[in-house]
Amino acid sequence: MNSTPGLRQNWKQFSLLVLINAFVGGMVGLERTILPEIAETDFGIAAKTAIFSFIVVFGITKALANYFAGRFAQKFGRKKMLIVGWLFGIPVPFVLMFAPDWNWIVFANILLGINQGLSWSANVIMKIDLAGEKDRGLAMGLNEFSGYLAVAIVAFLTGWIASEYGLRPYPFYVGVIMAGLGLLMSIFLVKDTAPFVEHESKGSKDTRIKKNLFWEVSFRDSNLRAISQGGMITNFTDGLAWGAFPIFLASAGLKLTEIGIVVAIYPAFWGILQIATGKLSDYTGRKKMLWSGMLVQALSLIAFPMVDNFFAFAIISALLGTGTAMVYPTFLAAVADLTHPEDRAESIGIYRLWRDAGYAFGAIFSGVIADMFDISLAITLTGYLTLLSTLWLYVGLKKLNTPVNGSKNSSKKI
Repeated sequence: MNSTPGLRQNWKQFSLLVLINAFVGGMVGLERTILPEIAETDFGIAAKTAIFSFIVVFGITKALANYFAGRFAQKFGRKKMLIVGWLFGIPVPFVLMFAPDWNWIVFANILLGINQGLSWSANVIMKIDLAGEKDRGLAMGLNEFSGYLAVAIVAFLTGWIASEYGLRPYPFYVGVIMAGLGLLMSIFLVKDTAPFVEHESKGSKDTRIKKNLFWEVSFRDSNLRAISQGGMITNFTDGLAWGAFPIFLASAGLKLTEIGIVVAIYPAFWGILQIATGKLSDYTGRKKMLWSGMLVQALSLIAFPMVDNFFAFAIISALLGTGTAMVYPTFLAAVADLTHPEDRAESIGIYRLWRDAGYAFGAIFSGVIADMFDISLAITLTGYLTLLSTLWLYVGLKKLNTPVNGSKNSSKKI
C-alpha cells in the first residue's frame, strides 16, 4: 500500500473504512427508536432518569474508550483498535434481545460504548491518515456521513420491525449481521495506516509536539478548548434527543412508526449533509461552519416543544440534523489542523473524550429536568445551553494563519 496521503490514490482502503464505519454507526441505531419503549413496556420503568441510564452509561464508557483508543492507536496500531472494538460489539444485539431485566440493557451499553469508542475512533484516525491535509474536511464528512446515515437507516428499520413484529427479538437481528460483517472485514481486509503517519511526520516542519496533550487540548490552548466544549455540547444535545425525543413524541400522540421517522430524520440529515459541510469547511475555514452550525442546533431545540404535529416535528428534526452536520466533521478536522501528525491520534481521542462525555451529561440533565418538571422544559433549556456554546465558539476561536502539518504553502483559517 502506497504511504503517500491522498484520497485519490487511497480510495479503496478509504471506501472500505467508510463501509465499516456504517456498520459501527448502525450499532447505535439499533437502540435509537425502541429502547425507551422497551424500558416502559417490558420492564415497567417510568422515571425518566432511570430510562436515560443506558445513555449515561454509554456516554461515559464511550468517552473513556475514545481516550484510550487515541493513546493506544499510536502505540499498538489503528487496525488492532478497530478489531478489539468489534469484539466488544459482537455480544450487544444478543444481550438486547434476551435481557431479563434493565441491568442487562445497561451492561449492553457498556459494551456498545467500548465498541463505538474504539472502532469509530480507529476509523476517524485512519481516514485522516489516508486523506492528508488537503481533503481532511471531506474525509471527516464522509466518515461521519456513513456512520450517522446508518444510525438513521437502522433507527427507522428497527422502529418499523418493532411495529410489525414486536419490540424483541426481531429488530436486533440487524445488529448480529452488522457486527459479524464489521469484524470479518476489519480482520481480513483493513490495512494499518501507521506508514502514512511516518511519511507525513518526515516531511513535517511543524515542531508543535506536546508533552501533556490532555492539558493542552482540554484547557491550555484556547482554540482546542473552545472546540472541546462545543463538541461536548453537541453530544449533550444528542444525548437529550436520543432519550427525550421518543418519549416527548409519544406524549404528543405520534404512532411508533411516526416516531421512528422523526427520530431517523435527524441523523439522516446529519449524516448525508456532512459530505458537503466537511468539504465546505476546507474552503470557508472552520470557525464560520462551527458557530453557525451550533446556532442552527440551538434554535431547532428551542422550537421543537413549540409544535404539535408530525410534519412540524419532521421539519425541525431535519434542521437539527443540518446544524449537527455543519459542526461534527468540522470539529474533527479542526483538531487535526491544530496538532502535529504524531500527536493527532491522542489529541483526537482527548477531544472525543470530552465530546462523548456530553452524552452522559445530556441524558442526566434531561432525565432530572423531565422528572422534576417536564420533558419539554429539558429540551428548551438544552437549546439555550447550546446558544451559550455558540457564543463561546464565536468569541473563543481565533483566526489562525499558520502552517499546518509543515506544508510550505499551507495556511489554515480556523
